[in-house]
Amino acid sequence: MLSYQHHFHAGNLADVHKHAMLCAMLSYLVQKDKPLSYVETHAGRGLYDLGADEALKTGEAAAGILQIESMFPVGHPYLHRLAEARAQHGRMAYPGSPLFAALSLRDTDTMHLAELHPGEVQHLRANMMQWGAHIYQAEGFSMAHAVCPPTPRRGLLLIDPSYEVKADYETIPKTIGQLHRKWNVGVICLWYPILDSGSHVPMLAALMDQHEGALRHEVRFAPIRDGHRMVGSGLFILNAPYGTVDEAARLTELFAGL
Repeated sequence: MLSYQHHFHAGNLADVHKHAMLCAMLSYLVQKDKPLSYVETHAGRGLYDLGADEALKTGEAAAGILQIESMFPVGHPYLHRLAEARAQHGRMAYPGSPLFAALSLRDTDTMHLAELHPGEVQHLRANMMQWGAHIYQAEGFSMAHAVCPPTPRRGLLLIDPSYEVKADYETIPKTIGQLHRKWNVGVICLWYPILDSGSHVPMLAALMDQHEGALRHEVRFAPIRDGHRMVGSGLFILNAPYGTVDEAARLTELFAGL
């Protein structure tokens, strides 16, 4: 249950998809002069070194952000946040979702971050200390139920599990349904891997059946190595902010150019 270590996979194409969309949504949400909450269920350590042995071993960053960065349009919020992180932490730094969010938010906004792994949560606390985030060593769905609806009530919830717990595929539709009923104005964003096994398909069918107005966006890419099962990245978003559909179209075109 605690075996997944994201520093082997940081900066891969799925991260690029997820983080580019996250930065675009937060960029829109902070334009309104009202505070908001950011909640994340599976936060990881918040900051990664793409020059570390773990990242170099898999080569996923080399085939991910290091390949695709130059294809993004100048001025994209994702590039701005990435540049800010590198200015603070070095040219091989890559933010996790919590740091992308922190760099996007304002002093009036609030962050709630859950991470269950004892080693990862120590890194998370160190990396996010300056941002004043509320950090919980807790199971992410339990934390989300505890804090939602958050204060402030405007905001975004990112659900980004590793799916090493296979029951996640069955429990996530119920969990999202419960959270949406409690917090019907919140943006709820679920990331999921597209696997050659199709494990995600029943989960997505249940979610689409329950939430007809949701935005589902997927990008496809070649496996990073022989035997690698992930062939794409997906996002399922409730209450998608204005402009998210256009951003999804831009990312579709960008990934198609790989």
